[in-house]
Amino acid sequence: MADIYQESLKMHEEVKGKLEVNIKVPLENSHDLSLAYTPGVAQPCREIHQNKEDVYKYTWKQNCVAVVSDGTAVLGLGDIGPEAAMLVMEGKSILFKKFGNVDAVPICLDTKDPKEIINIVKAMAPSFGGINLEDISAPRCVEIERTLIEELDIPVFHDDQHGTAIVVSAGLMNALKLVNKKMEDITVVVSGTGAAGSSIIKMLKALGVKEIYGFNINGIVIKEDYDKYDFLTKELTSITNLSNKRMTMAEAFKEADVFIGVSAPKLVTKEMVQSMKKDPIIFAMANPEPEITYEEAKEAGATIIGTGRSDYPNQINNVLAFPGLFRGALDVKARKISEGMKLAAAKGLASLVSDEELSYNYIIPNVLDPRVSKVVAASVSDQAIKEGLARV
Repeated sequence: MADIYQESLKMHEEVKGKLEVNIKVPLENSHDLSLAYTPGVAQPCREIHQNKEDVYKYTWKQNCVAVVSDGTAVLGLGDIGPEAAMLVMEGKSILFKKFGNVDAVPICLDTKDPKEIINIVKAMAPSFGGINLEDISAPRCVEIERTLIEELDIPVFHDDQHGTAIVVSAGLMNALKLVNKKMEDITVVVSGTGAAGSSIIKMLKALGVKEIYGFNINGIVIKEDYDKYDFLTKELTSITNLSNKRMTMAEAFKEADVFIGVSAPKLVTKEMVQSMKKDPIIFAMANPEPEITYEEAKEAGATIIGTGRSDYPNQINNVLAFPGLFRGALDVKARKISEGMKLAAAKGLASLVSDEELSYNYIIPNVLDPRVSKVVAASVSDQAIKEGLARV
């Protein structure tokens, strides 16, 4: 791993930024210049002035997303600031281009004030067809996203929340087929109730899971402690721990069919996995070190294991979701990304693993599978049209 860090450092120093701007039109003579700039450009300007929707017809808005961060929750590094976050936003942008053919612009803001971030994004929204929020700490990220969804007429999506939930849900749909269990019959333990964990819990609820136990640094989420929680955790008290049990995570494991970790390293022991119901499913995705290692989970008898890493089977990686999701939303000029569109993305992603291909080590497509973004995009576009959220 140390070699990877040094190799990446050298690569970044050599390329000095992973993105560049390319020109799509010729600029070889005065006529070319007259078309691309003055005086010719005045005519599409007039057209857009008469009808703002024509901005999609004549500008890059129809295929461009802003990747916006304040650098407060970057990878597993935490609050490292906007300058250091730029590397990750550039990385996100090249993934958009490679896997969804979406042009993306990294924008890192030197403010942590949610209201200021909201106002900045609203002010620059006319230039973009969508906003991808990234690596903003919880619960601020939820407040920012919800406000922008309400006040803008373009898709706004916080990938750390919903991208993770989409891919986890797709993987779990296929994993349950293998162990012959249904969503409505399983019990799930989720470690981490911040941005990703809360979104995973809500999507699993939408898919039919009845019993979910949510845990964070303060223990189990429980109605009795409602007044102690931030608004995001308060919302979970009505959909998790329905029997209102105060217990440790080890005790909850004894009731669990599935464990999903988006929290911190080394929280899960072999004994906890061994105490789970028949055919345990473990998705341990804490970054950079998981709640339990792949080897330990395997030795403890886990039937299916998902991780966030590319060097093990069943990689739960957001790149399986966000490029195709935005591709689909942009293709129909969607006004927002709805819960239905997210569920459609998860189901489309899951469908790419056929019954013949499905195995304990293959419950979700490979991140380099060229079919992924096309299928996710089509699922999202169709759902946007069904819900009346598409401009076309």
